Amino acid sequence: MTNSDSSDAVAEVDVIIDGITNEADGIISLTFASLTGDKMPRWEPGAHIDVLLGPELERQYSLCGDVNDERTLRVAVLREPDSRGGSQWVHERLSVGDKIRIRGPRNHFRLVEAQEYLFIAGGIGITPILPMIADCEARGSRWSLVYGGRSTDSMAFTTQLAKHQDRVRFWPQDENGHIDIRGFLGDPRPGTAIYCCGPGPLLDAVEDVCSQWPTDALHLERFRPRAGAMEGPESPFEVELEQSNMVVTVAVGQTIVDACKSAGVHIPTSCGEGTCGTCETVVLEGVPEHRDSYLTAQERESNEVVMPCCSRSRTSRLVLDL
Repeated sequence: MTNSDSSDAVAEVDVIIDGITNEADGIISLTFASLTGDKMPRWEPGAHIDVLLGPELERQYSLCGDVNDERTLRVAVLREPDSRGGSQWVHERLSVGDKIRIRGPRNHFRLVEAQEYLFIAGGIGITPILPMIADCEARGSRWSLVYGGRSTDSMAFTTQLAKHQDRVRFWPQDENGHIDIRGFLGDPRPGTAIYCCGPGPLLDAVEDVCSQWPTDALHLERFRPRAGAMEGPESPFEVELEQSNMVVTVAVGQTIVDACKSAGVHIPTSCGEGTCGTCETVVLEGVPEHRDSYLTAQERESNEVVMPCCSRSRTSRLVLDL
């Protein structure tokens, strides 16, 4: 996963739902168009948007349409049995013609330059991979994909992907078991970029296999925090806000974001659990206790940034660029 880009567009736009399509068992795609007929924001493979479903309900969804389509944006949403409310709202309450607000696009999962691309997708994790494949095809890059799901019926966009023939390997779990990650990746080799998106256990397994690869080979995007990522003992600490010229105390059970909000300082957030990168903040002094599932191991070790929606401090005071 890459760092956020300060140039990412964060404007909010009112759109209309132009189409809803059943893509697989429990998965629908939604197409958004401008209310005024204007061009939609430009984006690159790996980007996502925030969909503002209600005053306290917003979710991030990867863009999975055509980057050259200036009229619409497309996302796909899995209806999750243990939904926190977002996917249930989308599946049950949204209809064609409804007006809704979106924010972005942002891109923390950019496609880097490489000699070869290996894509691993699980379930709804196929969504950010689709425009990456289209980009590889347009540039004539070498690539291959293994795409797993609970069953064939639960896997979206298979007809679209089947056109690529032997470059794509479908892996329904009820027929083949778990993806043979090591067999798909082969031996570590320079110039290869590995992109993976899907459920936590798949990403953890890919990280384990890729421990022998060059450190910059693997790129992940998580929809949920790593197991236990936000857990751990807590003590109060101080946060000095350099720009605001104030110091706030972060209590046990309180986030940096909430402590700052109480002091009148707003930090933009979205997921609230350290997966989207929206709240990424520069650390000027002190050592963060990283509890996010967004930064790479190298980025955590550098301690240059922190996700204040979930992380804490190893030192008695953090100085942040706020």
